[in-house]
Amino acid sequence: RGARPGLRAPPALAAGGAGDAPGEGVGSGMEGLLSVLLWLMSLWFTLAFLMIVVPSIFGVSLGISELYIKTLVKTLEWATRRIQKGIREQQIEAQKTPSSNVIIQRDHTTMEEAIAGLRRGDFELSDAFYYCKKGVEAIVEDEVTQRFTSEELVSWNLLTRTNVNFHYISLRLTIVWVIGVFVRYCLLLPLRVTLACHGILSMIVTTTLVGKLPNSEIKNWLSDLAHLTCSRILVRALSGTIYYHNRENKPQKGGICVANHTSPIDVVILTNDGCYAMVGQAHGGLMGVIQRATVKACPHVWFERSEMKDRHLVTERLREHIADKNKLPILIFPEGTCINNTSVMMFKKGSFEIGGTIYPVAIKYDPQFGDAFWNSSKYGIVSYLLRIMTSWAIVCNVWYLPPMTREEGEDAVHFANRVKSAIARQGGLTELPWDGGLKRAKVKDTFKQEEQKNYSKLIIGNGSSARGSVAVD
Repeated sequence: RGARPGLRAPPALAAGGAGDAPGEGVGSGMEGLLSVLLWLMSLWFTLAFLMIVVPSIFGVSLGISELYIKTLVKTLEWATRRIQKGIREQQIEAQKTPSSNVIIQRDHTTMEEAIAGLRRGDFELSDAFYYCKKGVEAIVEDEVTQRFTSEELVSWNLLTRTNVNFHYISLRLTIVWVIGVFVRYCLLLPLRVTLACHGILSMIVTTTLVGKLPNSEIKNWLSDLAHLTCSRILVRALSGTIYYHNRENKPQKGGICVANHTSPIDVVILTNDGCYAMVGQAHGGLMGVIQRATVKACPHVWFERSEMKDRHLVTERLREHIADKNKLPILIFPEGTCINNTSVMMFKKGSFEIGGTIYPVAIKYDPQFGDAFWNSSKYGIVSYLLRIMTSWAIVCNVWYLPPMTREEGEDAVHFANRVKSAIARQGGLTELPWDGGLKRAKVKDTFKQEEQKNYSKLIIGNGSSARGSVAVD
């Protein structure tokens, strides 16, 4: 403050005195380090954009995902060997057994076969043993509830969220796990979030612009290009590696594509290889913005909540869609809820009452690299997406099955079961007759009454008196 006008203070004093010179050096060093980090991040995202976004526009792959998956497989195989080292042979065999998480062994005989071995002639008190046995089995481990929880792994995949049954961890394995945490959260997560935002914004902007064009072949071509490109970017945001089989059976225009349902990303997985007209309930928020934008460029079918309750109105709108052979195939998930990709549950018959050709598709995810199942009762959509983007990758197989049509005299229920069986066989999934709605609801009274009727018919067929049959009812 005492310096004369026109005189310039020394650099050290101008910075606050000679005593602040070390602080200035530290500050300059921190700024330099920050600049280097920003430059490295900019270089990282620039390379990622050039090597991920640009190839996705042209539908080509540079082989980076395949190399990444091969490296992951080698790493996880090494980790499995380290975990199994020193464990007794019985424990190793137990981990290798896919059904190691089964608590009880079930007898899959029918009610007629089971009761026939317990009773002779008329009604006996021992007839109730069959239901007692089934009731105890359901209390110990029912085969429905476990379909709404994440699939158990045979070996640990170096994710903390799956380290439940694996307690032995060596020092080397711990070091690899720390490196994996750094790679997933510090390198992959920012990149994946950036790609996801880019894909969603591109979807909204491009479909909105295409929707301004008049209906023509050019508009349809641009709409398909926008959907395919954005879906490919979103798949790369998940580090997705998808293997498509039997592409000669891909759904054609004017048909209905039905698939088993594991996650909301099922839509992205399928639209990465072709365009579909979506069917579903209209939502609000970001999902509603995407729906309103995409429906301008593509004939998706979105229903309001009140319309969803009117099954006849929904069926009529779907029939109008498939009647036009120039419109994209409809994509429907007949289960109506997400299952943990170990089984296929009851298909709602509404999708099979419309008519037309059904194109079944089986989707099977590999849980070794990441759990794609969305447990909506436990995780919100944001938490679920965070878990997906902090996983190693999303790897799955998609099988296009031969088209199927409703046979003469076949009702919608039997047709739906026939399609479900084909999907379950191809995907290696367990086929269950239960309604996926049991995820949040109780068993319907009609199902209980059906079991009571079958039991009554069984007693009458074995010569029981009408009085005994009434007593049982």
